[in-house]
Amino acid sequence: MEVCRLPVRRDNYIFVLYDACLGQAAVVDPADAPPVRAQLSQWQAELTDILITHHHGDHVGGIDELKQAFPRARVYGGAGDRGRIPHQEVFLEDGDRLTVLGEAAEVLFVPGHTAAHVAYWFAHTHDLFCGDTLFAGGCGRLFEGTPAQMLHSLGRLRALPPDTRVWCAHEYTLSNLTFALTVEPENERLRERYAQVQEYRAQGIPTIPTTIAEERATNPFCRWEQPSLREATGYQEPVEVFAKLRGMKDLF
Repeated sequence: MEVCRLPVRRDNYIFVLYDACLGQAAVVDPADAPPVRAQLSQWQAELTDILITHHHGDHVGGIDELKQAFPRARVYGGAGDRGRIPHQEVFLEDGDRLTVLGEAAEVLFVPGHTAAHVAYWFAHTHDLFCGDTLFAGGCGRLFEGTPAQMLHSLGRLRALPPDTRVWCAHEYTLSNLTFALTVEPENERLRERYAQVQEYRAQGIPTIPTTIAEERATNPFCRWEQPSLREATGYQEPVEVFAKLRGMKDLF
């Protein structure tokens, strides 16, 4: 299964999954349809599945047009997003399993950014499509969830295998790491990552995917037990450390 990353809008990524042997493709969070259709045309591929992590407009904006072009493509999303995702046909619960392009995927319920947010975990290929829950160097804002919910969701994601490729939906890495350095300035691996990301972005190189190992080492929102972050926030309990960090980032 090949993963094609399409940059759209100001900082969104759409992910198109492709199996050349099947001549079929799936798409994750199509913010816009034209770039997806162009990629499918290049491959001469049929779109079979539309995987949605949550209902926000910059994740579902292309569904209408894609369904018109590929009416048999099935639209998947969290059960709690019923009525909020256009053309949704499959209503997913935590632990549900589906087959996409011949690959098994597990649905992870990861609320926090929104109340019904889900992620798609492909265990065989070690690919995670997590929408706006976990970012490279950061995490999503809490629009509909609580700090406790997001902490639990991030805990589930960071427990995945270290070599898991994390396909998050926005290019926020440089901003996220700039903030991370304000709360963990002595983290040598974080400083090295920041320098590399600066170089990448100066050349227009994407920083996605990241890995679970990288996030555990450098993302403050995956490191709430660290003494340095307890000191930076003034709290000891994980949910309080996380909530303080998220509040600090919101104001950054």
